[in-house]
Order: sequence, then structure tokens, then C-alpha cells
Amino acid sequence: MKLNEISFSSILKNRNVNRHEGRMINMLHSAAKNQGTNSESTCDMKIEVVGEGVVSVAPDRTLITLGAVKEGKDVKAIQSENSAIITGVIEALTGLGIPREQIQTVTYDIEPQYDYDSGRQVFRGYKVTHLLQIHLNGVEGAGAVIDAAVESGANSITNISFASSHSAIAEQQALTAAVRHAGEKATTIADALGVALSAIPCDVKELSQGAEPVHFKAAMAMDSASTPIAPGQLTFKASVRVWYLFA
Repeated sequence: MKLNEISFSSILKNRNVNRHEGRMINMLHSAAKNQGTNSESTCDMKIEVVGEGVVSVAPDRTLITLGAVKEGKDVKAIQSENSAIITGVIEALTGLGIPREQIQTVTYDIEPQYDYDSGRQVFRGYKVTHLLQIHLNGVEGAGAVIDAAVESGANSITNISFASSHSAIAEQQALTAAVRHAGEKATTIADALGVALSAIPCDVKELSQGAEPVHFKAAMAMDSASTPIAPGQLTFKASVRVWYLFA
């Protein structure tokens, strides 16, 4: 059976579930608190099913990590070089209209570097890494940010990821879809067996799922005059194990 998929448009149009689904969702939260002490169902005559739900949404936030990495024997000199580059990058990004509070340092490392010659450790110099994290409202400006940073001397782009401001709604809708899917599977099994299924499940357990973040990774972007970034879709998944009594 295929995953029970619902479009994001239905998320905003239909946020209410019927009475039975609402009770099942409440049971999920209760069951999650007791997973450590009650990992197995206590149903005797039961049908056990797993339901899955998927919701895809368009991202509307971007997180970019980039900066400068320099190596050399004079640690003060390469610190100064990196500092000048990062200052230039910040000026370029604020020039694009990005608020200063949406640009922050996330990594600053000074590491000694060694070569190995005949089993001996030989000091080569220092490696200074200074990375910034840039938060964007929207996804359209990612390419322009990368281009501006590279033109200002950035030589390390470690990660670009996308997120959605509607993630909480999407997670709830994926969970609702999973509960519905489980109910449909249980009904199919009960009909095939010719038995009557209980209207409310005797036990429900939420299985670990979550969102699949969209990532773009690159080491360098210097060869691109205009860097195209395709954000794609964010996929939120939910999975539940449900036990129904039957007679």
C-alpha cells in the first residue's frame, strides 16, 4: 500500500479531524509518555497495523553557513587575513539588505597542522577557520548571498539548508494522515477476515519520524558567475503503530 499523501493546500483548508481521529491523536501523546514502561500492547484479540503519513511543503526560510579558512605559519597574520575577509563578507551581506542580527559567527577555530615524516610529527603551521551563519526569510536570495560572499573572499561554503515556518502544522497533518492510514488498513484486514473492528483502538504508539531537511552542500562556488540554488520541497513524515480489538 502506498503512503497516504496529502498536499500542503489541504493543511490550511482542513485542520480539524473527526471525533475518533481526535481521540486517537490524544492517545498518541499519552502513549509517547509511557513508551519506556509499556512498549508492548496488552490487547488479546487484536489487529496490529502501521500507518504512515507524508506532507510536503515549500520551504520559506534559508540557512547558509560560509566563511574563510586560511593556513600559514604565522597565526597572527592568517587571523588578520581571515578577519578582513569576514568583515568584507558581512559588509557585502548587509549591503544586500540582510539585517546584521541575522548574521552570526558559528565557528572560530585555530588548529595546529602537522605533517608526518617517517613516523615523526612535523609542525606545518596553523589553520584558522571563521564561519558565519546567515538566516534568510525566503529562498530566493540564497544564490546572491553566496556570490556576494565569494566575491568578498569567502572560500568555504559548508552548508545550505531550508526550513518552513509551517513545520508545526505539517507535522500535525502528517500524524493525522498516519492515523487515518492505520485505520484504513485495519478496516481492510477486518473486512477480509469477516470480523467486527472496534471503533477506537486499544493502543496507539507514535514511531519516530520527522522532517527530511533539504540540504545543499558545496566546498567552493568561485567558478559560478551566478549560483543557482533549487530549494525543492520539505517532506514531513509520521508513522504510528495501532492495535484494534476485533470480535
